[in-house]
Amino acid sequence: MPEPWSNEQFMAQLRKVGESRYHDKHPYHVRMHEGKLSPEQVRGWVANRFYYQKNIPVKDALILSKLPSREDRRDWIQRIIDHDGRGDDEGGIEAWVRLGEAVGIPREEMLDERHVLPAVRFAVDAYVNFCRLRPWPEAVASSLTELFAPTLVSSRIGVFEKLYPWIRPEGLEYFRARLHQAPRDADQGVGLVMRECKTRKEQEAAVAALSFKCDVLWALLDALSLAYPDEENRA
Repeated sequence: MPEPWSNEQFMAQLRKVGESRYHDKHPYHVRMHEGKLSPEQVRGWVANRFYYQKNIPVKDALILSKLPSREDRRDWIQRIIDHDGRGDDEGGIEAWVRLGEAVGIPREEMLDERHVLPAVRFAVDAYVNFCRLRPWPEAVASSLTELFAPTLVSSRIGVFEKLYPWIRPEGLEYFRARLHQAPRDADQGVGLVMRECKTRKEQEAAVAALSFKCDVLWALLDALSLAYPDEENRA
Protein backbone atom coordinates (compact mmCIF):
# COMPACT_ATOMS: atom_id res chain seq x y z
CA MET A 1 0.00 0.00 0.00
CA PRO A 2 1.43 3.43 -0.92
CA GLU A 3 2.38 5.84 1.82
CA PRO A 4 -0.33 8.28 2.91
CA TRP A 5 -0.27 11.72 1.35
CA SER A 6 0.72 14.61 3.55
CA ASN A 7 -2.11 17.00 4.39
CA GLU A 8 -0.82 19.36 1.71
CA GLN A 9 -0.71 16.60 -0.90
CA PHE A 10 -4.14 15.34 0.13
CA MET A 11 -5.60 18.83 -0.16
CA ALA A 12 -3.98 19.25 -3.56
CA GLN A 13 -5.63 16.03 -4.77
CA LEU A 14 -9.04 17.27 -3.59
CA ARG A 15 -8.59 20.63 -5.27
CA LYS A 16 -7.45 18.90 -8.45
CA VAL A 17 -10.87 17.26 -8.68
CA GLY A 18 -12.54 20.65 -8.67
CA GLU A 19 -10.14 22.07 -11.22
CA SER A 20 -10.96 19.31 -13.69
CA ARG A 21 -14.48 18.12 -12.85
CA TYR A 22 -16.51 20.87 -11.15
CA HIS A 23 -19.71 21.72 -12.96
CA ASP A 24 -18.75 25.33 -13.67
CA LYS A 25 -16.97 23.90 -16.71
CA HIS A 26 -20.10 22.27 -18.15
CA PRO A 27 -21.23 23.93 -21.43
CA TYR A 28 -24.71 24.64 -20.03
CA HIS A 29 -23.20 26.39 -17.04
CA VAL A 30 -20.68 28.26 -19.19
CA ARG A 31 -23.52 29.58 -21.35
CA MET A 32 -25.40 30.63 -18.23
CA HIS A 33 -22.48 32.74 -17.06
CA GLU A 34 -22.07 34.21 -20.54
CA GLY A 35 -25.67 35.40 -20.45
CA LYS A 36 -26.64 33.12 -23.32
CA LEU A 37 -29.44 31.09 -21.75
CA SER A 38 -33.03 31.82 -22.71
CA PRO A 39 -35.59 32.47 -19.98
CA GLU A 40 -36.90 28.94 -20.58
CA GLN A 41 -33.42 27.49 -20.05
CA VAL A 42 -32.89 29.51 -16.88
CA ARG A 43 -36.26 28.37 -15.53
CA GLY A 44 -35.35 24.78 -16.38
CA TRP A 45 -32.14 25.10 -14.36
CA VAL A 46 -33.88 26.68 -11.38
CA ALA A 47 -36.73 24.14 -11.29
CA ASN A 48 -34.44 21.12 -11.60
CA ARG A 49 -31.75 22.39 -9.27
CA PHE A 50 -34.50 22.77 -6.66
CA TYR A 51 -34.72 18.99 -6.41
CA TYR A 52 -31.04 18.97 -5.48
CA GLN A 53 -31.46 21.86 -3.04
CA LYS A 54 -34.37 20.26 -1.18
CA ASN A 55 -32.35 17.05 -0.71
CA ILE A 56 -29.32 18.77 0.81
CA PRO A 57 -30.74 18.69 4.36
CA VAL A 58 -31.78 15.07 3.79
CA LYS A 59 -28.23 13.97 2.97
CA ASP A 60 -26.90 16.14 5.80
CA ALA A 61 -29.29 14.45 8.24
CA LEU A 62 -27.98 11.07 7.09
CA ILE A 63 -24.41 12.21 7.71
CA LEU A 64 -25.40 13.74 11.05
CA SER A 65 -26.78 10.40 12.23
CA LYS A 66 -23.36 8.78 11.68
CA LEU A 67 -21.05 11.38 13.18
CA PRO A 68 -19.25 9.96 16.20
CA SER A 69 -19.22 12.86 18.63
CA ARG A 70 -21.57 15.45 20.05
CA GLU A 71 -19.16 18.21 19.03
CA ASP A 72 -19.18 17.07 15.40
CA ARG A 73 -22.97 16.79 15.37
CA ARG A 74 -23.46 20.23 16.94
CA ASP A 75 -21.42 21.75 14.12
CA TRP A 76 -22.97 19.72 11.32
CA ILE A 77 -26.58 20.38 12.29
CA GLN A 78 -26.19 24.02 11.26
CA ARG A 79 -26.23 22.87 7.64
CA ILE A 80 -29.72 21.46 8.07
CA ILE A 81 -30.91 24.65 9.77
CA ASP A 82 -29.43 26.73 6.94
CA HIS A 83 -31.62 24.93 4.41
CA ASP A 84 -34.74 24.01 6.38
CA GLY A 85 -34.80 27.18 8.44
CA ARG A 86 -35.71 27.69 12.07
CA GLY A 87 -37.78 30.31 13.85
CA ASP A 88 -37.86 33.51 11.81
CA ASP A 89 -35.21 32.21 9.41
CA GLU A 90 -37.08 30.61 6.51
CA GLY A 91 -33.95 28.87 5.22
CA GLY A 92 -32.39 28.12 1.88
CA ILE A 93 -35.14 25.89 0.49
CA GLU A 94 -37.66 28.69 0.83
CA ALA A 95 -35.11 31.10 -0.66
CA TRP A 96 -34.80 28.81 -3.70
CA VAL A 97 -38.59 28.69 -4.09
CA ARG A 98 -38.49 32.48 -4.17
CA LEU A 99 -35.77 32.31 -6.82
CA GLY A 100 -38.21 30.20 -8.82
CA GLU A 101 -40.88 32.86 -8.43
CA ALA A 102 -38.34 35.53 -9.41
CA VAL A 103 -37.70 33.78 -12.75
CA GLY A 104 -41.40 33.19 -13.39
CA ILE A 105 -42.10 29.72 -11.96
CA PRO A 106 -45.23 29.66 -9.77
CA ARG A 107 -44.62 28.37 -6.24
CA GLU A 108 -46.89 25.36 -6.69
CA GLU A 109 -44.96 24.28 -9.79
CA MET A 110 -41.72 24.36 -7.83
CA LEU A 111 -43.13 22.43 -4.91
CA ASP A 112 -44.92 19.71 -6.89
CA GLU A 113 -41.74 19.02 -8.92
CA ARG A 114 -43.60 18.82 -12.22
CA HIS A 115 -40.55 20.16 -14.09
CA VAL A 116 -37.99 17.80 -12.54
CA LEU A 117 -36.40 15.61 -15.19
CA PRO A 118 -36.08 11.84 -14.58
CA ALA A 119 -32.30 11.94 -14.99
CA VAL A 120 -32.03 14.76 -12.45
CA ARG A 121 -34.14 12.84 -9.95
CA PHE A 122 -32.03 9.73 -10.52
CA ALA A 123 -28.73 11.59 -10.04
CA VAL A 124 -29.81 13.40 -6.88
CA ASP A 125 -31.29 10.23 -5.38
CA ALA A 126 -27.99 8.48 -6.10
CA TYR A 127 -26.17 11.18 -4.14
CA VAL A 128 -28.54 10.84 -1.17
CA ASN A 129 -28.09 7.07 -1.23
CA PHE A 130 -24.31 7.48 -1.39
CA CYS A 131 -24.46 9.47 1.84
CA ARG A 132 -26.79 6.89 3.35
CA LEU A 133 -24.69 3.84 2.47
CA ARG A 134 -21.04 4.90 2.42
CA PRO A 135 -18.84 5.47 5.51
CA TRP A 136 -19.42 8.93 6.90
CA PRO A 137 -15.92 10.32 6.07
CA GLU A 138 -16.62 9.56 2.41
CA ALA A 139 -20.04 11.19 2.65
CA VAL A 140 -18.43 14.27 4.18
CA ALA A 141 -15.78 14.28 1.45
CA SER A 142 -18.50 14.23 -1.19
CA SER A 143 -19.76 17.54 0.20
CA LEU A 144 -16.44 19.27 -0.45
CA THR A 145 -17.68 20.80 -3.68
CA GLU A 146 -18.22 23.63 -1.16
CA LEU A 147 -14.51 24.33 -1.60
CA PHE A 148 -15.22 25.59 -5.09
CA ALA A 149 -18.63 27.18 -4.51
CA PRO A 150 -17.93 30.64 -3.01
CA THR A 151 -16.14 32.05 -6.06
CA LEU A 152 -18.78 30.61 -8.36
CA VAL A 153 -21.68 31.91 -6.29
CA SER A 154 -20.18 35.38 -6.06
CA SER A 155 -19.78 35.43 -9.83
CA ARG A 156 -23.32 34.12 -10.33
CA ILE A 157 -24.86 37.02 -8.40
CA GLY A 158 -23.14 39.53 -10.68
CA VAL A 159 -24.02 37.54 -13.79
CA PHE A 160 -27.70 37.35 -12.92
CA GLU A 161 -27.87 41.04 -12.01
CA LYS A 162 -26.08 42.21 -15.16
CA LEU A 163 -26.97 39.67 -17.85
CA TYR A 164 -30.44 38.55 -16.76
CA PRO A 165 -32.05 41.81 -15.56
CA TRP A 166 -35.50 40.25 -15.98
CA ILE A 167 -34.85 38.12 -12.85
CA ARG A 168 -36.35 39.95 -9.89
CA PRO A 169 -33.48 40.86 -7.51
CA GLU A 170 -35.15 39.49 -4.38
CA GLY A 171 -34.72 36.02 -5.86
CA LEU A 172 -30.94 36.17 -5.40
CA GLU A 173 -30.98 36.03 -1.59
CA TYR A 174 -30.13 32.31 -1.60
CA PHE A 175 -26.79 33.02 -3.25
CA ARG A 176 -25.97 35.90 -0.93
CA ALA A 177 -26.47 33.65 2.09
CA ARG A 178 -24.18 31.00 0.62
CA LEU A 179 -21.32 33.49 0.39
CA HIS A 180 -20.69 33.02 4.12
CA GLN A 181 -22.25 29.58 4.62
CA ALA A 182 -20.21 27.70 2.01
CA PRO A 183 -16.73 28.71 3.28
CA ARG A 184 -17.72 27.79 6.83
CA ASP A 185 -19.06 24.43 5.66
CA ALA A 186 -15.98 23.78 3.55
CA ASP A 187 -13.67 24.46 6.49
CA GLN A 188 -15.63 22.08 8.69
CA GLY A 189 -15.74 19.36 6.05
CA VAL A 190 -12.02 19.62 5.28
CA GLY A 191 -11.23 19.41 8.99
CA LEU A 192 -13.24 16.21 9.39
CA VAL A 193 -11.80 14.58 6.26
CA MET A 194 -8.23 15.45 7.20
CA ARG A 195 -8.77 14.14 10.72
CA GLU A 196 -10.35 10.85 9.70
CA CYS A 197 -8.66 9.88 6.42
CA LYS A 198 -5.17 8.89 7.52
CA THR A 199 -4.31 5.95 5.26
CA ARG A 200 -3.72 6.25 1.53
CA LYS A 201 -6.75 4.02 0.93
CA GLU A 202 -8.99 6.30 3.00
CA GLN A 203 -7.59 9.37 1.29
CA GLU A 204 -8.16 7.93 -2.18
CA ALA A 205 -11.71 6.98 -1.19
CA ALA A 206 -12.33 10.59 -0.16
CA VAL A 207 -11.04 11.88 -3.49
CA ALA A 208 -13.25 9.36 -5.31
CA ALA A 209 -16.25 10.53 -3.25
CA LEU A 210 -15.66 14.12 -4.29
CA SER A 211 -15.33 13.01 -7.93
CA PHE A 212 -18.65 11.20 -7.63
CA LYS A 213 -20.32 14.35 -6.32
CA CYS A 214 -18.92 16.31 -9.23
CA ASP A 215 -20.36 13.68 -11.56
CA VAL A 216 -23.79 14.16 -9.93
CA LEU A 217 -23.72 17.90 -10.55
CA TRP A 218 -22.46 17.35 -14.11
CA ALA A 219 -25.25 14.85 -14.78
CA LEU A 220 -27.85 17.44 -13.79
CA LEU A 221 -26.54 19.78 -16.46
CA ASP A 222 -26.32 16.98 -19.05
CA ALA A 223 -30.04 16.35 -18.50
CA LEU A 224 -30.83 20.04 -18.86
CA SER A 225 -28.80 20.28 -22.06
CA LEU A 226 -30.97 17.58 -23.64
CA ALA A 227 -34.28 18.90 -22.35
CA TYR A 228 -33.56 22.60 -23.01
CA PRO A 229 -31.29 22.73 -26.08
CA ASP A 230 -30.07 25.89 -27.73
CA GLU A 231 -32.17 27.07 -30.65
CA GLU A 232 -29.70 25.81 -33.25
CA ASN A 233 -29.75 22.33 -31.67
CA ARG A 234 -33.51 21.95 -31.52
CA ALA A 235 -35.03 19.21 -33.66
